[in-house]
Formats: sequence, C-alpha cells, structure tokens
Amino acid sequence: MNGGRIAAILVKELRQLGRDPATLAMLLALPLFLLLMFGYAISLDVRHIQLAVLDRDRSEASRDFIQGFLHSEYFDLRASIDSERQIDPLLDEGAALVALVVPRGFGRAAAAGRAVEVQAFVDGSNGTTAATAIGYVQAVAADWSERALVHALKRAGAAGSRSTVDFRPRVLFNPELRSANFLVPGLIVLILIMSAVMSTALSIVREKERGTMEQLTVSPLRPLELVLGKAVPYFLIGLVSAATILAASRILFGVTVKGSLLDLAGVTVVFLLGCVGFGVLLSTLSDSQQVAFLLSVLFTLLPVFILSGFVFPFRNMPGIIRAVSYILPGRYYLAALRAIMLKGAGFQAYGSQVLALAVFALATSGLSILRLRRAP
Repeated sequence: MNGGRIAAILVKELRQLGRDPATLAMLLALPLFLLLMFGYAISLDVRHIQLAVLDRDRSEASRDFIQGFLHSEYFDLRASIDSERQIDPLLDEGAALVALVVPRGFGRAAAAGRAVEVQAFVDGSNGTTAATAIGYVQAVAADWSERALVHALKRAGAAGSRSTVDFRPRVLFNPELRSANFLVPGLIVLILIMSAVMSTALSIVREKERGTMEQLTVSPLRPLELVLGKAVPYFLIGLVSAATILAASRILFGVTVKGSLLDLAGVTVVFLLGCVGFGVLLSTLSDSQQVAFLLSVLFTLLPVFILSGFVFPFRNMPGIIRAVSYILPGRYYLAALRAIMLKGAGFQAYGSQVLALAVFALATSGLSILRLRRAP
C-alpha cells in the first residue's frame, strides 16, 4: 500500500469537493437541518389532550375533581357540555380526544368514602395516543381518589389512616421522561448513516459517469488505496457532522452526554468506518448517481427508522424481522449511543455492540475492495 497514491486520491477528492461548494454545504448543513426537522416534528410525548367535560353533579367535589385534570400539563379543557349527545360529534370532529362524564351524587359518594363510577369516552383512532390518554386519566383519577379517601377517613375520626401502598417510582437515566432524550440518539444514527453512505456512494459513481473510473482502475492504484482515498474525506465530514449534531442537541434540546466523550468518539469512528465502506460497496453496484442515491435511501433510511429500535421496540417485532435487524449496523450503534449518552455506562455495557460494528466495517470494506478488484 502506497501512502503517496492514497494522498493523491484524497487531495483529488478534496479539490473536487472544493469546486462544488453546494455539495459540501449540503453535506455539512443537511445533518443540522434533519436534526431540527425531526427533533421538533417528532415527539412521543402526549400533552395538551383536548378534554370535554359533562359535570352532572356540579358540586364542589366534582369541580375539584375536574380541576385535577386541568392543573396538569396533559389536559386542556375544550368544551363543557350539557348532554351525552354532544360527545360523539366532538370526538368525530377531533375537537376532543377525551370526554369525561361525572355522574350525579359524585360529591356525596366521595364524602362518604364510597366508590363512584366516572365515565371517560376516548377517541381510539390512534391507539398509542388513546392508550396514553387513558393512562393519564387513570393516574389523575387515582390521585384524586386517594386524597378524597384520606379526607373521608379523617372526617370519620381515623386521623392516622392512609393508603396501604406508598408508591414512589424512581425513574433512572431519563427522570423527566423527555422524548428528546430518547429520540436524539436515534436521529444521530439516522443522519450519520444517511449522509456518510450517500456521499461516499455518489463520489465513486460520479467517476463512472465522467468516464474516469476506467483510468483509475488501469493505473497503479490498488483497490484498497482507491477505497481509502475516496472514503477518508467523507469519513472526516461524518466526524464533523457528528460533532455538530451533538452540539446542536445540547443547545436546542438540552440533551447531554452522561458518559465519556472519548468512548462516544471511538464508537462513532467504528460506525462511520462501516458506513463509508458500505457506501463504497453500494457504488460498485450502481452505474449512475440516481441508482446510488436510491440504494442509499433504501438501505439506510428505512432500516434505521424501522428496524434499529429507533421508534419501534424489538419486542413488538415478529421473530423473522428481529433476525433481519441483527445485520444492521444502526441497531448496534443506537444501543451503544443510548448506553453512553443516557446511562453513562462503561465499555462493558456496549462492548458487544462495538464488536458487531467492527465486524460490519471489516466486512463492507473487504467486499468493496473485492468488487473494485473485479471491476473491468
């Protein structure tokens, strides 16, 4: 392997990027744009649920019960209705997601410590949102019910009585349960793999379209030297993109890295090596930039979004789909990112993920070199 030939290809690629400032600007600005778009557009938090209320009791207790919903950040009162006939139109039009019906006698039953049924009509067209809304309703109702029971017992003379279960959950790693902390690592995986694979694949296919690839293959340049010379510039751009995304995540979304930045950098380097190797491999299968672009999107965007654990948990996937996910680098990089960024875990927690990424990088680089060696 000749370092001078690698440097010549590297300088050539950098000059080519310098002559095309639009492409360079896109490679550097696209990650930040995608982070802003996905970060602000995608949220798993369900807040400001539209609430309609039918209060048939109109007592102090019923008003206090309803205020328990409105004092939280999860519900917004959209309508106070007078009849159940108004519920269906509100849910049909999307004006309300939850309709609460407080029955007559609610206040008397609560004062006596008796159970009372409260109806909640929920729009189930979006199952995930509906399930979350039901959970919020149950939590608010349970909290108010416990307080009402304690108050009733005190009035009855049982001053020391209280609930038999003192439930105090402690949430680790993401105490505020912010979806940004969960989503940003996935966005980093998605953005890096798209930009690194796509840019590397297009760079080599561009040589084919211009007719210069044949000159490179008949020159003394070896396939490994060609791969390194072509991949290193985009590998460096990937590192700059990763640093930009992390800085923007801290500034815009308040997402901090709990673990070691050095460990994070090391895992990212291994991941990017696999990405640029995969990009070179895709370029050997393409004869035009359009085909290379489509293959890059097909093998990066959809697998990362669906099969990496970014949005959909593995436990909900069929066994065959879970098996397919084991060959995807995004799965391992995302697991390592969450261990480092959210949990602050050490190498022992994600060592197997790093090993899988290293195997992927070696495999894609080896196949790329083999394909280039066989190219006419």
